[in-house]
Amino acid sequence: MTREKSLGRRRLLATGAAAAFPLARPALAQPVWPAGRPIEIVVGFAPGGGTDVMLRALAVFLTAELPGSNFVINNRPGAGGETAYVALQNARPDGYTIGGLNTPGYLSVPIERRVRYDRAKIRTIARLVDDPTAFVVHRDSPYRTLADLVADAKRRPGQISLGSSGVGTDDHLGLTLFQAATGTEFIHAPFSGAGLVKNAVLAKQIDVAGLNLGEIGMLSQQGPLLRPLAGMGAHRWELMPNVPTFREEGYDVLMTSERGLGAPRGVPDEIALRLQEAVARVIAKPEWTEKARQLELPMAYLPGAEWEAQMPEQEVRYRQIWEKTPWQQ
Repeated sequence: MTREKSLGRRRLLATGAAAAFPLARPALAQPVWPAGRPIEIVVGFAPGGGTDVMLRALAVFLTAELPGSNFVINNRPGAGGETAYVALQNARPDGYTIGGLNTPGYLSVPIERRVRYDRAKIRTIARLVDDPTAFVVHRDSPYRTLADLVADAKRRPGQISLGSSGVGTDDHLGLTLFQAATGTEFIHAPFSGAGLVKNAVLAKQIDVAGLNLGEIGMLSQQGPLLRPLAGMGAHRWELMPNVPTFREEGYDVLMTSERGLGAPRGVPDEIALRLQEAVARVIAKPEWTEKARQLELPMAYLPGAEWEAQMPEQEVRYRQIWEKTPWQQ
């Protein structure tokens, strides 16, 4: 065999071996997450409310916790959070779009009407907060107790206004339960976020605000302008021990707002787990504990799977409320 034929035969054998065993080639490096691209946090309510404030603070801590990350807030208010949930479920599941989740609205709005989002297309990442709903008035208000409010509402049915963060939110459901428990009727004034509700009661445009205890901002003020009548939690909140519960005041009304994070359902498990673990590390930091105290956040962390596992039972409760006392005609 000539030297040229021998070289040609070797080349042919080498080519055949490469084709037969492609896995022997070096594997291509997978893209690293996060890789410097902005990670969008979609918020379903206007700036200034409890969800917005919490996620803006969390974004700063997560940026420091996840090297290469850059979190940005995108407020998409409207339809009780539906606008944001639609944007979240339709986003590419690559870890660069996450969003706030709020119950009861996330669960209750689909009970009252057809919605454009599907919970099967959204994955829970972590719950951070479980914040009692409260009725809040201006400090100049004549209402000192829930009994004062009930008495006036019975004297003037359908004339006292109460603002909420939107139809089907915890504030609205709390109002629905309260009306049923007391035989009263209020004017429901829905806004697109708690910040707007708070501004309205501060300006005395509404008589009562449906806000969460953590949204009032009274702990950081000397002589606060707002005064909670009572909270709808099962127990008094340790940061506001002087605020009674509705049950203590004689009204069996229980309602809270859970706030956390979600992502498109198809997000890779490793990214979802990395996000969840980053949140857990953040809230374990003393710096976050102090920040949460400043922001008046009732922290109640749950991993995503545990939070999602509780949702069917909550949905049943909201459906029972709807069947007995529909909150939207």
